[in-house]
Amino acid sequence: MSEQREDLQRIVSTLANKKDEIFNFIDILKQTIINVQVNSSNVFHELDKEFDALHSVLDEMKESMANTVQQERTEKIQALNNQLGQCSSALESSEELLECATTILNIKNPMEFSKAARQIKDRITACPAFRIHLKPTISDNMSHLMVDFTLERHVLQAVKFLPVPKVPEINIAACLVADNCVTVAWKMPEEDSRVDHFVLEYKKTDYDGLARVKDEQPWEVIDYVKDYVYTLSGLKFDKKYLTVRVQACNKALAGDYSDPVTLETKAFVFGLDDTSSHLNLKVEENYVEWDPTGGKGQEKAKGKENKGSGQYPVLKSNKSGASPKRTSGSRSAAKGCRDRFTGESYTVLGDTAIESGEHYWEATAQKDCKSYSVGVTYRNLGKFDQLGKTNSSWCIHINNWLQSTLSAKHNNKSKTLDLPITDRIGVYCNFDGGQLMFYNANSMELLYAFKTKFTQPLLPGFMVWCGGLSVSTCLQVPSAVKAFQKSEASSEVVLWRRI
Repeated sequence: MSEQREDLQRIVSTLANKKDEIFNFIDILKQTIINVQVNSSNVFHELDKEFDALHSVLDEMKESMANTVQQERTEKIQALNNQLGQCSSALESSEELLECATTILNIKNPMEFSKAARQIKDRITACPAFRIHLKPTISDNMSHLMVDFTLERHVLQAVKFLPVPKVPEINIAACLVADNCVTVAWKMPEEDSRVDHFVLEYKKTDYDGLARVKDEQPWEVIDYVKDYVYTLSGLKFDKKYLTVRVQACNKALAGDYSDPVTLETKAFVFGLDDTSSHLNLKVEENYVEWDPTGGKGQEKAKGKENKGSGQYPVLKSNKSGASPKRTSGSRSAAKGCRDRFTGESYTVLGDTAIESGEHYWEATAQKDCKSYSVGVTYRNLGKFDQLGKTNSSWCIHINNWLQSTLSAKHNNKSKTLDLPITDRIGVYCNFDGGQLMFYNANSMELLYAFKTKFTQPLLPGFMVWCGGLSVSTCLQVPSAVKAFQKSEASSEVVLWRRI
């Protein structure tokens, strides 16, 4: 009995679920019917509008052609009437001369006849009848204004509903990734004059190939692209790849998307290690600011915490938190495994080490920043050490206190640079080539270059006093820097003491 009851309850539950599904499907069908009615009404409206526009064009053409015919008819009739008037005037003059000549012929006196004959002869010679052209100056032919719309009728009879545009093809060879810009080029498999515009979509990913559903990112949309090429500029390359696709659209329809193409977007991605930064530095994501009360405030809060709990303080995790996709062995090793900088070393390091390859990043100073340094260091930089004052760190230092100076520092040696002070510094590091170059990122002018042999992984380093620095990461090596590497300007590079 209990088994039968359970079976019956299971069947009833299944039936109830099916009933709900049917109700839901009925709602879908009803909504679909409404959609069909609304969409068909829209189509009828567009159909009427298109035919009205076509009728309007035909009416305008008919009126224009009729005006042309009317104008030519008026001009021809006017010319013929002018010629007719000339002929009537010549005819009247001839009749008058004939009557006069007949009268002269009846004169009997020889002298009078001779005199009158000479006069009438001169008048007859000058008569308009002898100068008039007895042929119509204008033809009565109007056939050149006839029209034949046979071809156009055939074209109209062949008009059909708009076809779905074909799928564009992305031209991978013409695509370009440079200077944090991505240029995407495509073409249609065949010429289609009905294509009105294109829609370009892109998204960042860490995977080369098919996207992972769990890591699926929404597509960014660039609509109404009129050309067959488009450049995405000002991108932040915080992922390894950029996937793009394109669809063609006519006035009413959008075709299928092209096959997605994945382009590699190499860039140096790192954050600031706030777990080891000086207590007088306030670190928020990629911004660091000098805070003269930071250390005192944190020490005071720390003392209260210890006093209240009677336990050792618990270290809090990084508030900004590193993305799991970006975390690597070198990054985890760089972050959270060293003492905080202290004393006069107002320093914060990057959380990702450079072990090979070419990399580029920038730092922008606040207008009121009194002193700051931008450079690189080995991991062994001591908590009291300052950038450029050890044999394992290199930097550019800007001092805006009292007077402005720009200098390159390494191994506690400083070289003053006679160059304009810039608030935006670009850093290029070629680890394998042993090159470290600093640029004015506004003008891409080379400020200074170190040549050495790096024997350990490097960390980006920043020192700030009385002001703040904004660090820009996820940048590619600029084309200007790459061009400089290939030019003869490399002879200007200062060879520093090899390490």
